[in-house]
Amino acid sequence: MGCGVPRTQIVEPPVSSHKPEQRHLFVRGRDFHFVTYDGQPANERRGEAAVPPMWFLMGPAKRWPVMPHVVGQSDEDVEKAMMTWLTAQGLGRLPKNAKAG
Repeated sequence: MGCGVPRTQIVEPPVSSHKPEQRHLFVRGRDFHFVTYDGQPANERRGEAAVPPMWFLMGPAKRWPVMPHVVGQSDEDVEKAMMTWLTAQGLGRLPKNAKAG
């Protein structure tokens, strides 16, 4: 028998199945640290579009979106795409006339 105290139900938000991944690429003597983050649903009230799970380049107190995170994508394909992105940002391969070391 009840004692007159109402019961409350605790409802928790759905748990994401996203498992963070990390990669380090060493290019031209620098360590580039990439981390995956879970996607975000759209927020119509704020006018924000949905964002898929993404790879981000990590920096001091900042992160930059790099490319979508595709579950099951091979390590080779991920690293190749990251290198392509770094090169497009001017951070990748050495210029043709430059000497390494």
